[in-house]
Amino acid sequence: MTPLVRYVLVRFLLIIPTVLVLTTLVFFLMRVIGDPITAAFGGRLDAAELSRRIHAAGYDRGIVAQYADYLGRVARGDFGTTLTDHQPISAILRTYGTATLELVAYSLVVALVLSPVLGILAARLRDRGVDAGLRVFAILGYAAPVFFVGLLLKLVFAIRLGWLPVNGRLTTAGEIELRRLGPGSGIYLLDAIRAGSGSLAADVLRHAVLPAVALGLLSTGIFLRLFRTGLIGTLGSDYVLAGRSRGVSELRLTTRHALRPALVPIITVMGLQIASLLSGAVLTETTFEWKGLGLQLTQYLQARDYVAVQGIVMALAVIVAVVNFLVDVVAALIDPRIRY
Repeated sequence: MTPLVRYVLVRFLLIIPTVLVLTTLVFFLMRVIGDPITAAFGGRLDAAELSRRIHAAGYDRGIVAQYADYLGRVARGDFGTTLTDHQPISAILRTYGTATLELVAYSLVVALVLSPVLGILAARLRDRGVDAGLRVFAILGYAAPVFFVGLLLKLVFAIRLGWLPVNGRLTTAGEIELRRLGPGSGIYLLDAIRAGSGSLAADVLRHAVLPAVALGLLSTGIFLRLFRTGLIGTLGSDYVLAGRSRGVSELRLTTRHALRPALVPIITVMGLQIASLLSGAVLTETTFEWKGLGLQLTQYLQARDYVAVQGIVMALAVIVAVVNFLVDVVAALIDPRIRY
């Protein structure tokens, strides 16, 4: 077995205990508030009806029995049914999960486009005014609350200048056109491209700009600092100095020789950033009324529907675990030292 295959296999097997620990934490933290039926309907139902529903849902059994039953259902892909609107949580994940993944993908594009350009600029102009300004921008990027950044962007670009939509994923006309096309992937941009509608695709992108930038700045600040630090280190390495002495251009040294080693810490940290983006999506979707899992999670929290909250949080945790595995594999392919 090669070192790469062994590394990938070990990382894949580690998903199981990771998901098990996350499942356990989510389950018991949700039980701190008591049984979900009482939390959702306490004070609105009489005692007899409340007891009947608790018994029907099995929440009057021992906590260990409930936990074992919950693990069995999760293993089968059954995350339960919401208490307030009686929808299977798996259906909610299919309906709204694609919207959240689309938003996270847009924000990653923003981060991965801005951070290399700004990181190279900061590294090449180290300790100058531009570098200092970019470092301040990076700190503000990951320190500023995402909902505050979102509100500022809405105020300036949507309300004051009127360049971009205030909220939503599409205009009403766009939603009607998309529904007329029939069932799609749930990722609006792909559905618009598949339909061959340039105007619909443009509508999707216009609505995505502000939430993607608001959420993308969260990762841009971190990636920028990592790019800057990595490039400063690699630009001072022996092989770059040797290339410079042989007359290799600075552009080639930076983009061909120094940039690839600087990408490794970015890729390594990207798994953690996916988790940050998914958590930031809750506030971003609420700010821009983006109909994804984050907005649904907020609404179920307000309704005190902790069965829905538990299922959505659990699904997001599984996504983060799988993404971290994929990131580790990509990092191992780029840097062979990681495999050993």
